[in-house]
Amino acid sequence: MSSPRPLLLQSPKTPGRPAQDFAFSDSISFSKMGSKSPMESQSPFSIEPSRNSSSHRSLAQSRGSGGNSIKEVNFGDFGSTPVRHGSRGNDSEGFSMSMSQREINDEDARFVYINDVEKTNERFEFAGNSIRTAKYSIITFLPKNLFEQFHRVAYVYFLIIAILNQLPQLAVFGRTASVLPLAFVLAVTAIKDIYEDWRRATADKIENNRFASILVNNQFEQKKWKDIRVGEVIKVHADETLPCDIVLLSTSDPTGVVYVQTINLDGESNLKTRYAKQETLSKIPDKEHISGLVKCEKPNRNIYGFQATMDIDGKRLSLGPANIILRGCELKNTYWAIGVVVYAGRETKAMLNNSGAPSKRSRIESRMNFEMIMLSFFLVTLCTIVSACAGVWLRNNREKLVDIVFYHKKDFSKPKVDNHNYYGLALEIFFTFLMAVIVFQIMIPISLYISVELVRVGQAFFMTQDMQMYDEASDASFQCRALNINEDLGQVKYVFSDKTGTLTENKMEFQCASVWGVDYSNQRAGSSNELDGYFVQEYGQVFRPKMKVATDPELLQLLKSQIDTEERNRVRDFFTALAACNTIVPIVLDTSDPNEKLIDYQGESPDEQALVYAAAAYGFMLIERTSGHIVVNVQGETLRLNVLGLHEFDSDRKRMSVILGFPDKNVRVFVKGADTAMFNVIDKSLNTNVIRATEGHLHAYSSIGLRTLVIGMRDLSVLEFEQWHSSFEAASNALLGRTAKLRKIANNLENNLCILGATAIEDKLQKGVPEAIESLRTARIKVWVLTGDKQETAISIGYSSKLLTSTMKQIIINNNSKESCRKSLKEAITMSKKLNNESELARNPEGVTSAALIIDGTSLVYILDTELEEELFDLASQCSVVLCCRVAPFQKAGVVAIVKNRTSDMTLAIGDGANDVSMIQMADVGVGISGQEGRQAVMASDFAMGQFRFIVPLLLVHGHWNYQRMGYMILYNFYRNAVFVLVLFWYTLYTCFTLTTAINEWSSVLYSVIYTAVPTIVVAIIDKDLGRRTLLKHPQLYGAGHRDETYNKPLFWLTMIDTLWQSVVIFFVPLLAYWGSEIDGPGLGDLWTLATVIVVNLHLAMDVIEWNWITHNAIWGSIFATWICVIVIDAVPSLVGYWAIFNIAKQQEFWLCLLGIVVGSLAPRFVIKVLSQYYCPSDIQIYKEVEKFGNDGLELEMNEFSEGREGRI
Repeated sequence: MSSPRPLLLQSPKTPGRPAQDFAFSDSISFSKMGSKSPMESQSPFSIEPSRNSSSHRSLAQSRGSGGNSIKEVNFGDFGSTPVRHGSRGNDSEGFSMSMSQREINDEDARFVYINDVEKTNERFEFAGNSIRTAKYSIITFLPKNLFEQFHRVAYVYFLIIAILNQLPQLAVFGRTASVLPLAFVLAVTAIKDIYEDWRRATADKIENNRFASILVNNQFEQKKWKDIRVGEVIKVHADETLPCDIVLLSTSDPTGVVYVQTINLDGESNLKTRYAKQETLSKIPDKEHISGLVKCEKPNRNIYGFQATMDIDGKRLSLGPANIILRGCELKNTYWAIGVVVYAGRETKAMLNNSGAPSKRSRIESRMNFEMIMLSFFLVTLCTIVSACAGVWLRNNREKLVDIVFYHKKDFSKPKVDNHNYYGLALEIFFTFLMAVIVFQIMIPISLYISVELVRVGQAFFMTQDMQMYDEASDASFQCRALNINEDLGQVKYVFSDKTGTLTENKMEFQCASVWGVDYSNQRAGSSNELDGYFVQEYGQVFRPKMKVATDPELLQLLKSQIDTEERNRVRDFFTALAACNTIVPIVLDTSDPNEKLIDYQGESPDEQALVYAAAAYGFMLIERTSGHIVVNVQGETLRLNVLGLHEFDSDRKRMSVILGFPDKNVRVFVKGADTAMFNVIDKSLNTNVIRATEGHLHAYSSIGLRTLVIGMRDLSVLEFEQWHSSFEAASNALLGRTAKLRKIANNLENNLCILGATAIEDKLQKGVPEAIESLRTARIKVWVLTGDKQETAISIGYSSKLLTSTMKQIIINNNSKESCRKSLKEAITMSKKLNNESELARNPEGVTSAALIIDGTSLVYILDTELEEELFDLASQCSVVLCCRVAPFQKAGVVAIVKNRTSDMTLAIGDGANDVSMIQMADVGVGISGQEGRQAVMASDFAMGQFRFIVPLLLVHGHWNYQRMGYMILYNFYRNAVFVLVLFWYTLYTCFTLTTAINEWSSVLYSVIYTAVPTIVVAIIDKDLGRRTLLKHPQLYGAGHRDETYNKPLFWLTMIDTLWQSVVIFFVPLLAYWGSEIDGPGLGDLWTLATVIVVNLHLAMDVIEWNWITHNAIWGSIFATWICVIVIDAVPSLVGYWAIFNIAKQQEFWLCLLGIVVGSLAPRFVIKVLSQYYCPSDIQIYKEVEKFGNDGLELEMNEFSEGREGRI
């Protein structure tokens, strides 16, 4: 027995319910009653991804079927009428230029002739289906890669230095040695780019050479994807990926429905429905010739919109987003689908959207530019001093220049005496300046860029391997998707969080209901027997809902009553609506017992799933859904209902409705939606007591954090149904204004309803959310929650999550005009200042934490992008908590921008759904939750994790470590290079400013590569100033990042002063010790090289906190490697300074100098460090001691010290 396939209707994203004015006893409310703006926030109808059901059997499998064949069980042979679809959400979500709003001009249109490739491409040769995501080719790699790399100004600087050193007049180092550092950096980056591009090219090759079934000479043949062209007819089978964008012509389902998964396109795993037009369903391309014309819009990036018309068999049909399947989608629960190619290759919507998230740059890296500029000025100063002194010297010795070495003006080596090596005073000064730039070039550390990248990779590795940020429930490990902002995690000041799916589990659980004015919320079932749930027996098998729902005994008894009363009938109507007014598809799952099956209700909205499971628990089990009817088992009796029409949820109506034909020939429309949207269409003259009671119950449900919906219905007369049907048909076939017409028809249908009741669903908090928020607030991180839920629901969640406390004063702003918003903001600012003043007078250590701002999306409509933003920022900055209710996605980004554009504080946004993408990309740091709403948030984020609570170790532990390490490493790189440059500078002063160097040129090159690079990188990756337990126990320690304690301008200048002192000791101790001796320049150069390396590595060792074998090997190994390199270099006869190290190392003075240099250069730093830590310790230093010696006898002192320094902790 065969039957049409189950129909999974699309539930578009759904903004939610307007807020009710709700005042709390301790809140200050600034609101004005009136009509709400259409800009509302999200409702409980949020889209959620359903599990991929392609591997599961459809609920009603025929007897004897096995495996994973997808069939249905029909309880009776019923005829079915195809469902009418109207008010589709995709047509109404923000795309004003969709197919229903305008007509395509010929100039803006693409003409696709079905199954006629030559005619289609006759006028314009459309793009083929070959794709190329690789950036380079063999020819373009070198120029293109170099062009991209030299976007870094520092690379341009070093290129200029290398070029100058090639000129004979300016040659200081060997020409090869001067090029090596830059060449090494460029080569490493190029190799990385080659590897990444090779992976992309390999993926492109695999993609382009996949096969698809293409209609050729009235039969389908296999053809490579890259050879597919616009106009061809293609056939796609179940579980296959679409190779291009196609307009559907026919499907295996006789009603033309097809199911697709768009996870490769937008990251959402839930199934979506697409439809073929009825006029093309009967066309079988491989049995009869098919022809026609599709007139569609030109390729664009709008994946949710499509505008086209199709001329076929003398008819013109309108096409919309529901009629096109995009490249990258997978066919699910459908045997096959046939369509015509309209966009191919790079012109497909998926490829046009193939761009990454906005590039972000870390705060430390941006601030590093200041130090780079300062070092550049310092470099210019050194070069100016050398060139000026050289000019003075040349002028004073101009009479001796004929004979003097190096500057002799005459060349007597040949019979003809020529001028030699002298270009005049002005040019000599200029050349000296350029030569000084070459000699002192490492003042700007090119190795710093490589070190930073390597350190970030190491930090990312340890973050991803942290098992304390692994979520077992979703099997989701921490992901570091952006390596360039790791250290920003240590300076976050504002956290902007979504609520549903981020703070809550987004796993809805039916809690209670108000039915016909009676609240069934106090008598929940508690015994295991009561939780066994409802089940159906058919064909000798037992079918049970997969999820059990606790039921109310009184309500169950009423349903089982045989007494025919109005209350009982309304309750039955209520649960009929829950079972039927949705887009859920029942799928059957096997169990260990072959005689028992589980029914898994799959759909895009977890709210709908919860309601259908609740209906099943009360005996209204949805058994079957096809394109024309549904089957519901009602208390053991099979009820077949014809689906005569369906208006899906959209953001304007905030309702959905279904028209059902009952066996008794009655036709009814059932409607469910947001409370205010429903109360606008309910007949207030009927059942006033029920309406009033339901409103009270809704208020009570919302106040405890439950998500609510209102259910209503009415009977349709034959005339009303016929009028609706004719109007719907006309609107469906309209070429212009289709969406608006369908919405108007839905509004006309959904009126004068009789209220049935309301539902309450709980979206439970995730594990550890209250503790996480409390830790963030203790760390002086402000947490703002931006949600689409009702104000009462959001406030309730705020209390349960410890975002709001009983001591806070709530400032509530609900307005529907700009002037009322302005007035409310001014009053609220005055109130918040008064509260802060009272807190200060009361010596409240929390300061401004006594105020909480609660504002709704309607008010934000009149505030964002106006002069009121400044007032909102002033108000919000005085509040410790901001709660934005009923906000739209773009408003979330706008709220983040208010803070980001008016303060230098670091912002972090965290969310789990597609509606959070704009907020995540707007913030400095974006975190995606791998939750129930697909992967769009993860795909757009910089970091991704499984639970909100992981943000605590992410920020307080890894963020703190990353910031401390990176800040120290950057300053250390500046220091170590400046020490070396200053040693060269001091030597220049004693060589007549000729810029000759005693240090071997190879040692100059290896200094930043081998001698000192590895210890820096190792310490920056694995060193820990404090342990994890301490950082989590004392969140106040995170404030070190807020105060820029590790990396700031004063610290930079102190480092430079220390650098100057160390360079003086390193240079002058050997100079004085060997003054007048026979030791030559290369010998002193080796001593200076070794002394510098030993000092800078010991400098680093003094700051290492956590020693391990890796750190020991890195630091002492680098010193040992330096000795080996110096010995090897001096053992090469062809190099300058042959055997110099062996000559000088024989003398006792050499070893005494090394000891004296180490002591003399590091002693002041050691003394200052000891004194500062003893008399003025920082919070981190205090807790280092606590970790080292334990907290016995110290904990009280630490707490008192911390409380006395509000600015510190």
